Amino acid sequence: MSEKKKLPEFKNEDEEREFWETHDFTDYVHEFEEVKEPIVVTRPKKRLVTFRMEEEAVERIKRLADRKGMGWQTLMRALIYEGLEEEEKRAG
Repeated sequence: MSEKKKLPEFKNEDEEREFWETHDFTDYVHEFEEVKEPIVVTRPKKRLVTFRMEEEAVERIKRLADRKGMGWQTLMRALIYEGLEEEEKRAG
Protein backbone atom coordinates (compact mmCIF):
# COMPACT_ATOMS: atom_id res chain seq x y z
CA MET A 1 0.00 0.00 0.00
CA SER A 2 1.43 3.37 -1.00
CA GLU A 3 1.92 6.16 1.50
CA LYS A 4 -0.62 8.99 1.31
CA LYS A 5 0.93 12.25 0.21
CA LYS A 6 0.41 15.40 2.25
CA LEU A 7 -0.30 18.75 0.62
CA PRO A 8 2.33 21.40 1.30
CA GLU A 9 1.45 24.80 2.77
CA PHE A 10 1.33 27.35 -0.05
CA LYS A 11 2.58 30.90 0.47
CA ASN A 12 0.39 32.30 -2.32
CA GLU A 13 -1.78 31.36 -5.30
CA ASP A 14 1.15 31.42 -7.72
CA GLU A 15 3.01 28.85 -5.64
CA GLU A 16 -0.08 26.65 -5.50
CA ARG A 17 -0.66 27.02 -9.25
CA GLU A 18 2.92 25.93 -9.96
CA PHE A 19 2.48 22.92 -7.67
CA TRP A 20 -0.68 21.73 -9.47
CA GLU A 21 0.99 22.13 -12.87
CA THR A 22 3.37 19.31 -11.91
CA HIS A 23 1.27 17.16 -9.55
CA ASP A 24 -1.78 14.94 -9.90
CA PHE A 25 -4.87 15.82 -7.85
CA THR A 26 -5.74 12.13 -7.40
CA ASP A 27 -2.57 11.67 -5.32
CA TYR A 28 -4.01 14.15 -2.79
CA VAL A 29 -7.76 13.47 -2.96
CA HIS A 30 -7.69 12.19 0.63
CA GLU A 31 -6.70 15.72 1.77
CA PHE A 32 -10.02 17.23 0.71
CA GLU A 33 -13.46 17.10 2.29
CA GLU A 34 -16.70 16.56 0.43
CA VAL A 35 -18.91 19.64 0.44
CA LYS A 36 -22.45 18.74 1.50
CA GLU A 37 -24.10 22.14 1.12
CA PRO A 38 -24.25 23.89 -2.22
CA ILE A 39 -21.85 26.79 -2.59
CA VAL A 40 -23.83 29.92 -3.30
CA VAL A 41 -22.04 32.69 -5.13
CA THR A 42 -23.80 36.00 -5.06
CA ARG A 43 -22.87 38.65 -7.56
CA PRO A 44 -23.48 42.33 -7.12
CA LYS A 45 -26.62 43.49 -8.87
CA LYS A 46 -25.84 45.13 -12.20
CA ARG A 47 -27.68 47.93 -13.89
CA LEU A 48 -27.81 48.56 -17.61
CA VAL A 49 -26.16 51.86 -18.51
CA THR A 50 -26.20 53.32 -22.00
CA PHE A 51 -23.98 56.13 -23.22
CA ARG A 52 -22.68 57.36 -26.56
CA MET A 53 -19.06 57.18 -27.70
CA GLU A 54 -17.33 58.12 -30.93
CA GLU A 55 -17.14 55.17 -33.33
CA GLU A 56 -13.32 55.37 -33.45
CA ALA A 57 -13.08 55.02 -29.67
CA VAL A 58 -15.29 51.93 -29.74
CA GLU A 59 -13.15 50.43 -32.52
CA ARG A 60 -9.98 51.13 -30.50
CA ILE A 61 -11.49 49.40 -27.48
CA LYS A 62 -12.50 46.41 -29.61
CA ARG A 63 -8.98 46.10 -31.07
CA LEU A 64 -7.38 46.34 -27.63
CA ALA A 65 -9.80 43.81 -26.16
CA ASP A 66 -9.05 41.43 -29.03
CA ARG A 67 -5.31 41.70 -28.35
CA LYS A 68 -5.97 40.98 -24.68
CA GLY A 69 -8.24 38.04 -25.53
CA MET A 70 -11.30 39.46 -23.80
CA GLY A 71 -14.68 40.88 -24.68
CA TRP A 72 -14.74 44.58 -25.50
CA GLN A 73 -17.54 45.33 -23.04
CA THR A 74 -15.62 43.52 -20.31
CA LEU A 75 -12.60 45.66 -21.09
CA MET A 76 -14.70 48.84 -21.05
CA ARG A 77 -16.10 47.90 -17.66
CA ALA A 78 -12.60 47.21 -16.31
CA LEU A 79 -11.32 50.55 -17.61
CA ILE A 80 -14.24 52.38 -16.02
CA TYR A 81 -13.65 50.64 -12.68
CA GLU A 82 -9.91 51.45 -12.83
CA GLY A 83 -10.66 55.08 -13.65
CA LEU A 84 -13.19 55.26 -10.83
CA GLU A 85 -10.64 53.89 -8.34
CA GLU A 86 -8.04 56.44 -9.46
CA GLU A 87 -10.48 59.35 -9.23
CA GLU A 88 -11.62 58.27 -5.77
CA LYS A 89 -7.99 58.11 -4.60
CA ARG A 90 -7.33 61.59 -5.97
CA ALA A 91 -10.50 62.98 -4.39
CA GLY A 92 -9.59 61.49 -1.03
